[in-house]
Amino acid sequence: MLKKEFSEVNTYNRPTYCSECGGVMVFKGLGEYQCEKCGFVDYDDYGKARNYVEKHAGANAAEVGKATGVSQKSIRDMLKEGKLEIAKNSVIFLKCEICGALINSGRYCSKCETAYHRDKEEMARKARHHGDTFGFSTERRKGEDGAKRFTRDE
Repeated sequence: MLKKEFSEVNTYNRPTYCSECGGVMVFKGLGEYQCEKCGFVDYDDYGKARNYVEKHAGANAAEVGKATGVSQKSIRDMLKEGKLEIAKNSVIFLKCEICGALINSGRYCSKCETAYHRDKEEMARKARHHGDTFGFSTERRKGEDGAKRFTRDE
């Protein structure tokens, strides 16, 4: 599961090298990158979308995508990650993935998010209590599962 989650991380087209001089781009915050050599400033998809939304309050995802060149999928991902938020006066909303309530950003409404995290904490607490954490345990295996896998032939 971790492998799947890690491979699905969106990098939002982060600039690594300067388009002006070829220097290395250094992250400055909020989707902004600056070249070490010439000082040229560039933005990843998040920076572009964020700057556009700041200047054009209430813009919808289609307008943001068209104006910035950021894909609709990236904009949806930013909304689900809570990096962007749907305007308060918008007629379009996201739905909570558990109960279906209308929300402005993220994946869950506040009620379901609290319950979701409580459940995860309870599962982790039970795993620690039983010694199952990360497959390590103080209990010795019994039977065939605990037998040696290899023996030396001398």
